[in-house]
Amino acid sequence: MNKYELAVVVSAKIEEEERNATVEKCKGYITRFGGTITDVEGGEKKKLAYEIQKMSEAYYYFIHFEADSSVPIEVENRVRLMENVLRYLCVRQDEA
Repeated sequence: MNKYELAVVVSAKIEEEERNATVEKCKGYITRFGGTITDVEGGEKKKLAYEIQKMSEAYYYFIHFEADSSVPIEVENRVRLMENVLRYLCVRQDEA
């Protein structure tokens, strides 16, 4: 099992309930494909480095999980299609 971090940038134009539902959906994808969530950080509204879809602020979430090497690809394929997700990035964390 490898350790991964999924960074998700969620639209600031939606209500808190929708943001939470978006993050829960991301977590659901991870567990559906056999991953184990270890930690969820973030939820803070931050200024973006550049405008995305005419927005200058968004909410950042960081989901840490353990999974096989095939899981991040499957998760990214699903997150890519989510309407409220502006950007995402899944990276493998090195063993330190």
